[in-house]
Amino acid sequence: MRLVTNFSDANKQLQQFVPPALSDRKYSLDTMKLLMEHLGNPQDKVRVIHVAGTSGKTSTCYYIAAMLHASGKKVGLTVSTHIDDINERVQIDMMPLSEAVFCQKLQEFLQIIDKSKVAPSYFEVLVAFAYWVFAKERVDYAVVEVGLGGLLDGTNVVTRTDKVCVITDIGLDHTHVLGHTLERISAQKAGIILKQNHVFMNTQPTEVEEVVEAVCADKNAILHKITKTNPQSSLPLFQRRNWSLAFPVTRHLLGTVSQKAIYDSVQTVVPARMEIIKRGGKIIVIDGSHNEQKLNALAESLKDKFPNQPIAALVSFGHNKEATILDSLRVLTGLTTHIIFTKFYMGQDEYRTALEPKYLQNLCANESFYDVSLQTDPKVAFQELLKRPEHILLVTGSFYLLNHVRPLLKP
Repeated sequence: MRLVTNFSDANKQLQQFVPPALSDRKYSLDTMKLLMEHLGNPQDKVRVIHVAGTSGKTSTCYYIAAMLHASGKKVGLTVSTHIDDINERVQIDMMPLSEAVFCQKLQEFLQIIDKSKVAPSYFEVLVAFAYWVFAKERVDYAVVEVGLGGLLDGTNVVTRTDKVCVITDIGLDHTHVLGHTLERISAQKAGIILKQNHVFMNTQPTEVEEVVEAVCADKNAILHKITKTNPQSSLPLFQRRNWSLAFPVTRHLLGTVSQKAIYDSVQTVVPARMEIIKRGGKIIVIDGSHNEQKLNALAESLKDKFPNQPIAALVSFGHNKEATILDSLRVLTGLTTHIIFTKFYMGQDEYRTALEPKYLQNLCANESFYDVSLQTDPKVAFQELLKRPEHILLVTGSFYLLNHVRPLLKP
């Protein structure tokens, strides 16, 4: 019998489902469909808002969920990755399940999986768990963030025609899995679209829009293309675009959105998305921007909010970003006065290793940026960041780095 009494137990149990580093397992939905059938297909017992894209997925999910909750609806929310604790993956009405409730339900759920004889991955376990909890809790809506891609992502097992699809900004990321062109990546993201679904998307590059439009035509789905940003000046620049996508989705679901719902959503803190924390006279910005597209949006927002102020950064990237790392570093070196490169020592959905700080330093030197220091221990590196003279301190790159740092900033 699996015993899960706290988060430590939960993480130990879930680690058993992490695929080996060199797993040759086929990227498909076969295992997930078998698991969901064994569970009684809970994903089809709730109304799902399914959010795919390269940038802005998590923020858009939070804004939709916040507006629905403020409108009196019972809302499930599942996102990936989690930042502080595993229960962020299963939220009801904008609150992660408590540790006791999460662990009690996970223990029951893992026993069901054991009887299924299905061998899911870590991500598949948590997605299935979220759907299972949402069905048991009888939520009015489940807001579900895609993990990777869309077409073959573990979240893509809903069959209801009333599913609402949301496509956030698409760029080049995870190219080793999704393809090396915007067209191929867009086809994967648009793979969440089912027959007769309503689909919402901000204006995007032509090659992205043409793919989504073709999929919608093939599926007889209704495409809503958002052409104007709804100004919410209290939000960072890059979040205004995400909120402007979330708003018409919510209005479609409810018919109207109250001023209270708008206010509550704008006040929502999206963990590790330009999250600002004041500590010891410093302003610390926590943001999981791990590709050029995200970093450009972050840089624009930082320059808007803190014009002409020097910024020191603590940074780490995973090996999976090596193909595009130079583009990311060019954004960072154009934004900061000093960078501390470090490593992370954990993964979540899969085993992940960090690029070596010395390697990143050498790349910066090749770009004639020499204001760099190295510290492989992320916690020590964060203490060094706090001692920097710059008033604005940025922690960015891999979300797995933020897993180390953000808990250090809890009150």
